[in-house]
Amino acid sequence: MDINSFYRGDAFDAYEYFGAHITKDGTVFRTYAPNASKVSVVGDFTDWEDLPMERIEDGRFFELTVPEAAEGLRYKYRIYDKSGNFIDHCDPYGFGMELRPGTCSVIRSLNGYEFTDEKWLESRTDCRDKPMNIYEVHLGSWRKKDDEDPEGWYSYSEIADELIDYVSEFGYNFIELMPLSEHPCDESWGYQITGFFSPTARYGTPAELMELIDKCHKKGIGVIVDFVPVHFAVDHYALTEYDGTKLYEHPTDDIGYNEWGSRNFIHSKGEVQTFIQSAADYWLSVYHFDGLRMDAVRNMIYWNGQESRGENLKAISFLKSMNSGLKARHPSAIIAAEDSSSYPKVAAPVFDGGLGFDYKWDLGWMHDTLEYFQSAPMYRTRDYHKLTFSMLYFYNERFILPLSHDEVVHGKATIVQKMNGQYPEKFPQARAMFMYMIAHPGKKLTFMGNEFAQLREWDEKRQQDWDMLKYPMHDSFREYIKALNAIYLKYSALHYDYAPTNFMWEDCNSAIRCTYTIRRKSADSDIVAVLNFSDWYQADYSVTVGEGYDVELLLDSDDQLYSGNTPHGTTDFEYRDGKLLMNIPPFSGRMFLLTKQISRT
Repeated sequence: MDINSFYRGDAFDAYEYFGAHITKDGTVFRTYAPNASKVSVVGDFTDWEDLPMERIEDGRFFELTVPEAAEGLRYKYRIYDKSGNFIDHCDPYGFGMELRPGTCSVIRSLNGYEFTDEKWLESRTDCRDKPMNIYEVHLGSWRKKDDEDPEGWYSYSEIADELIDYVSEFGYNFIELMPLSEHPCDESWGYQITGFFSPTARYGTPAELMELIDKCHKKGIGVIVDFVPVHFAVDHYALTEYDGTKLYEHPTDDIGYNEWGSRNFIHSKGEVQTFIQSAADYWLSVYHFDGLRMDAVRNMIYWNGQESRGENLKAISFLKSMNSGLKARHPSAIIAAEDSSSYPKVAAPVFDGGLGFDYKWDLGWMHDTLEYFQSAPMYRTRDYHKLTFSMLYFYNERFILPLSHDEVVHGKATIVQKMNGQYPEKFPQARAMFMYMIAHPGKKLTFMGNEFAQLREWDEKRQQDWDMLKYPMHDSFREYIKALNAIYLKYSALHYDYAPTNFMWEDCNSAIRCTYTIRRKSADSDIVAVLNFSDWYQADYSVTVGEGYDVELLLDSDDQLYSGNTPHGTTDFEYRDGKLLMNIPPFSGRMFLLTKQISRT
């Protein structure tokens, strides 16, 4: 690491210098504490007595080599302020931490696993014109060894094969892991971080996490991880007032704290910029993650996320610089923004005036879609264009359509529970809604449990309700999602999301009927989705698709295979004079493949 780059905020490799590095002479400890009067290392290898560190470089850095400090031993930095008072801090750049309630850093080697994913990394792309179907996972509550034990987690290694096989079988080609950086409180889901370079000890060691990612790549599964560039935990053993001053956070509390009660990074300082972007590079470089989903980007664009307080120009400039640097180092990695603002060009290159993200979550699509399906069918004529509005702005960004963890907690109800009506009526609506999601342009993301119609809100302390699969309605729902995902992965017409010629509404003017028809185009074939979101039988529905096609019904959401009412194998549609003609059951969707007939003249 170049020290001048560190101060300028240009460095992406600070983790190669700071932290605890195992060498042949012992472990080398380095930390940055410019306002400390002195710094010591304390740990298992010092009987928790001071080992004074030496001032190096310009006197703001501290270093010490300790021959007795070995892999797996705990340590902290004892940092003395100008008044001689001290606090023991975990290492900001530490590569491991102990399990809560412990707060110590742990010496960890980053050379404990040898990746075998060279071919994957060589062929990896950012999926602009390829399918991206993301399964979002909270690793500690997907499955547990013991659901009665709050710490009954599987390790990264133990869960790998089962998770990968499940994801592959059900048609997801990416896993997005909620934050894995060390955090003291389970209820924060990993978003209140104390160890930005430390994979949480809840699930094992760095080597075990590397094994999980390597195994995903062997099975053709990409892995994205949540990354938090906005804020950090308030705990004083971590980054808070690290050297006795507000080193990483804003100096004033009105800006220094946010709506979640955590500390905001001061993004205008070069050493803080280096810290954040080095952490981002660390997960991509060291662990071979295929992308980062950056949390709460709105809170970097605007002061504390409030548009009325104005743009945070320094943070915006930093976002551009960080994203440009990450893409230069990892061109095929995916950088996605969770951003609820309407700030322009979030997912556009910096050279084109954008913030440099590859994708942005379409939270507007999510809210409109779920509100539509929460409303009673009698009001859907009024709300008809909630489902067409998204295409008026869709080409402003490159969007991911998210049905994420945020939509199934805190009294919001799960996705299937949001569907209007009683239990039997919720399932056909959910099946039709997911067909609409797959047909709509944009990459896809769904949270674990959505795929089998989880009824109980997500709780990070409990595993998913897998016993629900003994009920036919839930088991058949998962089989439906499996079939729908298979179609999405197979047909290229559903992959060219950001080409305006790929999408058209064949029917978006049937408000009285509450029917819609979406068409997605490719050189090979077209996909047409016919959707009825009313609660009544639509007789004699027709939509013009053009002449000269072979038409195949790919999927009927009302098929009895999926607990619908239409006998399996029924093909009650006609293709005549360039039109598709059919009767459509309530709350249902049909997906067709249109292949151009080959001329025989």
